[in-house]
Amino acid sequence: MRPSPAAATRTLALLAVVAAVGLLPWLSGRDPALTVLRARSAEQEPTREALAAIRRDLGLDAGPLALLGSWAADLAHGDLGTSWVSGTDVLPSVATGLQVSLALMGAALGVALLLAVALVVPVLLRGRASAGAGAAMLAAVPEFLLATVGLLVCGVWLGWLPTSGWQGPRHLVLPAVALGVPAGGLLGRLVADALPAVLDERWAQLWRGAGVSGARVSAAALRRVLPPLLPQFGMAAVGLTGGAVAVETVFAVPGIGRTALGAAKSQDLPLLQGSVLALLLLGLLTGALAALARRRLLGPALRDASLTLPPARPARTHPAIPLARAAVLGTTIGWGLLRDPYAVDTAARLTPPSWAHPLGADGLGRDVLARLGHGAATTVGTAAAVCLLSLVLSLALGFLPGVAAGAADIANALPPVIVGILVAAAAGPGTGGAALAVALISWPPLAAHAAALVQEVRASSFLTAQRAIGATPWWILTRHVLPSVAAPVARHALLRLPGIALALASLGFLGLGAQPPAPEWGLLLDESRAYVERAPWAALAPAVALALLAGLAVSGAAYTQGRGRARTTKKENPVDPAAPVDPAAPVDAAAPVDPAAPLAPDGVRAPAPRP
Repeated sequence: MRPSPAAATRTLALLAVVAAVGLLPWLSGRDPALTVLRARSAEQEPTREALAAIRRDLGLDAGPLALLGSWAADLAHGDLGTSWVSGTDVLPSVATGLQVSLALMGAALGVALLLAVALVVPVLLRGRASAGAGAAMLAAVPEFLLATVGLLVCGVWLGWLPTSGWQGPRHLVLPAVALGVPAGGLLGRLVADALPAVLDERWAQLWRGAGVSGARVSAAALRRVLPPLLPQFGMAAVGLTGGAVAVETVFAVPGIGRTALGAAKSQDLPLLQGSVLALLLLGLLTGALAALARRRLLGPALRDASLTLPPARPARTHPAIPLARAAVLGTTIGWGLLRDPYAVDTAARLTPPSWAHPLGADGLGRDVLARLGHGAATTVGTAAAVCLLSLVLSLALGFLPGVAAGAADIANALPPVIVGILVAAAAGPGTGGAALAVALISWPPLAAHAAALVQEVRASSFLTAQRAIGATPWWILTRHVLPSVAAPVARHALLRLPGIALALASLGFLGLGAQPPAPEWGLLLDESRAYVERAPWAALAPAVALALLAGLAVSGAAYTQGRGRARTTKKENPVDPAAPVDPAAPVDAAAPVDPAAPLAPDGVRAPAPRP
């Protein structure tokens, strides 16, 4: 049996990642023997004899390909090798770090699900969605800022919880909350956006007309909504494991992400290879479990009906909301651009907000407002460029879904921080490397969206008629398929802009992105972490800017979509727009049930209404 294109690309992508990790010291252009010598003993002089001894000890004289082949041969026997720095076996270190990260992931996922439920319940009670800006702003709060604030408030000031280490359940609380709040905002927003369209489907109206309880309708609607979203839940779980490096760093948690970061900085190749391989396998396993859960949740009836989730219909937002957010963000950035972000005033160190420094000053006496304004070009501009690159790539791969699916599995299994570690180790830290790292893994959701739209448009009767009258494939592609696909995927990409900016900020916080004295927002958060207790305004300014950016993107998209939907409805159904419509109105009892009505979430036809 020939392997499918998805399986072939999945295998090739996996081999490419493992090979890139194995060749990392040589790709970086730095002598791995020198890096290992400094990691083992910083005081020892890097003499020719000492470096030669390390090369012989590690087998570096044989070359990168021989070293990679030896590692692969040992891997086939379950041996991940020996650490170049500590001299201990890699497998126990990787297993211990993975165990810690899985425990942290479980606790954080519990926090995320509780917050998601809190965001979804009001939608079930009202039957309509909000604009989702609040959930998006929660999702845009940097985990490392939440970790730092929680450490100060609950750990230092109040003394309720431990501030570092990993010794028991109490050490789980603060890291889990810091990771779970943004993830819960994202998951809650996904479910809340999809519910109103499902609650307006024919089966839900028939159930309500038949007197079915609201609790049962809500449970059925959730079962209808969750299957298409389960892959997103799997991606969130993977992100809570490998993407928790910043939180693990703040709380000194010995997880797998922090282990990989330390191995990359010291070029401890065997430990880095084992950590990345463990994260890859975890991501692939999580994706497979999410797909299995989706099939089990759907059941045979819904699978046979090929039921798909209707498009989300966010509530129309008043134009004043996105305009107010844009005005605040634009005014702040514009005001900051008029000031010098590099001017140092030692007398103004850590001064609170004043007329001279509207947002205060940082630890060197530099104006926070100026650094925030000038950092917008680096953070938001780079995020916009990455977003545009992901859009173009996803539109191209949307026409090759079989080929792109396997590579997407590998890209989804790698959190941005891990890819940033690999890119920074090869090319050095910087804005370009951070942008490349985020771009490498930000395209799969957009490509999946584009592939679904391409399949839908190609199957439309309109294109069948175009082919019948002799339209060329190029004409159909450029005049019909691309215009129909590009607009919704572009709106989707716009909604992912805050997440991309947050990923870039996370890399900057870990020292893998822009380097000092650049005024990048993630770097500003990292620089202010040491004195956040004395001068919290230096950390709050970029954090609030990231949250405002997320709220602006979501509310702006909701206003645009709501306005377009209102125009379409008015054109197709010219009724009095002021007439109220009750979506829960009972169905006419005399009307027979359509045998072609959509299946209800339990796999049976919708019940007939009560007479």
